[in-house]
Amino acid sequence: MVDIGFVEKTRAIHGLLKTELPIAAGVCVVAGEVISGQTLSLNTILLGFAVGFFISGTAMMTNDYWDLEVDKVNHPTRPLPSGKISISELKILAATFSVAGLSAAAILGPVPMIFSVMIWVVGLLYNWRYKESGLPGNMMVSLSVASTFILGGIAAGGLLNGIVWLFGGIAFLFDLGEEIAGGAMDAEGDAKRGVKSFARVRGREFALRTSALIFALVISLTFLPYLFGWLGLFYLVSVVILDLGVGFFAYRLLKSGTPSEGRSYIRSLYLSMLVFVVIVIVNTLLG
Repeated sequence: MVDIGFVEKTRAIHGLLKTELPIAAGVCVVAGEVISGQTLSLNTILLGFAVGFFISGTAMMTNDYWDLEVDKVNHPTRPLPSGKISISELKILAATFSVAGLSAAAILGPVPMIFSVMIWVVGLLYNWRYKESGLPGNMMVSLSVASTFILGGIAAGGLLNGIVWLFGGIAFLFDLGEEIAGGAMDAEGDAKRGVKSFARVRGREFALRTSALIFALVISLTFLPYLFGWLGLFYLVSVVILDLGVGFFAYRLLKSGTPSEGRSYIRSLYLSMLVFVVIVIVNTLLG
């Protein structure tokens, strides 16, 4: 392990955690709670965010643990392969996050607790064994992302609300597009682990075209909440602008020449999805 100071260690933990991803997971759980149409307490909102944040954080860290050899090729400067975070430190952090996330879920109730355990298990199984499977593994990750909205609906008592499931479906497809595109960017390192990604099985161009088609489907689905009368004009105007951005980034990703360039567009797409979720929350709160 590399001997570093407190500030550098904090940055390393941030890099290990990929903080924006757990934050986004927490926000998606809150979005699921808000759009469920139920009356919410601040306690429910905070606990929902905590479940999403800590369980997603656990998945991020354990992914780096099982991806160590791959990351030595794809991302050698990441905290674990660079030695800024040790294996023992990672295990302590992952255990702490697991306990925190599942404890918050238990406070929300037995059903949220059971559902959260399922999400936690799926994340660990993917990192440990199923990442190599290619598309099935991609779908496991996408299912975990979609489940954040469903968890929010469960926590708020509005599981049967159609908009919860619609946004869960949108999240599933959006993440699937990102996963397939990400496989095209990480093909060299994935070969070391034997990952059967779309890019390695069918070729980089096929994977990126498939990803672009999925993003096009996502864009079309984003209009349904307005057409069904679930969300209003503010949502429609906002989502049109956002969809233009998603379309642009998806096109640039399709035309990307290098893995680093492609990853930058994948990150832009991810941030676009986070903005979309915030728009949904704001529009729902505005009525």
